[in-house]
Amino acid sequence: MMGKRQEKILVGMSGGLDSSVAAALLVQKGYHVTGVTMKTWAGGDVPIGPGHGCYGPGEEEDIEDARKVAKKLGIDCCVIDLSAEFKNEVLDYFCREYKCGRTPSPCLVCNSRIKFGRLLAAAAESGIEFDYFATGHYARCERDPHSGRYLLKKGKDLRKDQSYFLAFLKQEQLARIMFPLGGHTKREARSIASELDLEVRDKPESQDFIGFDYHAILEDMPSGPITDAGGKRLGNHRGLGLYTVGQRKGLDLSGGPYYVTRIDAETNTVIVGRKEDLLRSSLVASRLNWIAIERPSESMKLTARIRYQHAGAEAEIVPLDRDRVKVRFTSPQSAIAPGQAIVFYDGSTVIGGGIIES
Repeated sequence: MMGKRQEKILVGMSGGLDSSVAAALLVQKGYHVTGVTMKTWAGGDVPIGPGHGCYGPGEEEDIEDARKVAKKLGIDCCVIDLSAEFKNEVLDYFCREYKCGRTPSPCLVCNSRIKFGRLLAAAAESGIEFDYFATGHYARCERDPHSGRYLLKKGKDLRKDQSYFLAFLKQEQLARIMFPLGGHTKREARSIASELDLEVRDKPESQDFIGFDYHAILEDMPSGPITDAGGKRLGNHRGLGLYTVGQRKGLDLSGGPYYVTRIDAETNTVIVGRKEDLLRSSLVASRLNWIAIERPSESMKLTARIRYQHAGAEAEIVPLDRDRVKVRFTSPQSAIAPGQAIVFYDGSTVIGGGIIES
């Protein structure tokens, strides 16, 4: 990609291992690299959990780690405060979905609206010039010479593949994206960090979206009944935000094991059943984003992932109207949660994705 002039790459640096190695690889290849770190934490007293998340009071430590890596690599790194935008676009959505009895997909919203959206706009407004934006995601982006469309594909390391979290990106965003780790494994990335003696070489990765007990930001979610499918009351829940479809732990019900099969926000009720009651043969998805193709007019056979850790299942995608499809699985799938993202693949290529409605 090197032309007559040195191309300028803006790298999103989170202070973690992956984005640090991504920046290092680009420096090694001779690009003019500038780091950018987004500040999302607006402060506040929260109960600290055992893990480390993308959002939370540990952010200052991550920002400092990003600065140390940038200094080691000999590049500039600026910090852009997007805490207000993050609250409006991601946190408010996160809370709203839980209050509606749905399981949100905050990482997909954050990537499409904040990390690959408002962050780039704010960087440009601040005077930073760049040709491409790079991140440490394990994914690949290629341009299809036949259709001219930009394709999002799985990363080489299928155990770390993050294409699922990028399925809401638009063509204009993909056109300016670089994923330096797309052709590497996590082990290779950690080895590179060790060879370069980066301070983050042994840093554990963020496992959660929120690095504290997120129920602290769900305001006044009242308790209510837990019932079986027939309406028989089996116990009480502690607020809808504590539950998601497929959940077994934390129900505190005798006669189990029980699993959450449905959440009814209108009646503030959690409905439970046995494991086999979680199986569903179809779903309806909306808020669709098509990447590899234009909006389909005919049914297609694809592989569908109903959550990040889902291996994917054969399915027929049937258009219902402009922004809804019905997904019919070849084999019933367990724990389909409204609010979660569903992502469609053809082999390693992301065809598109949407939000599970029912």
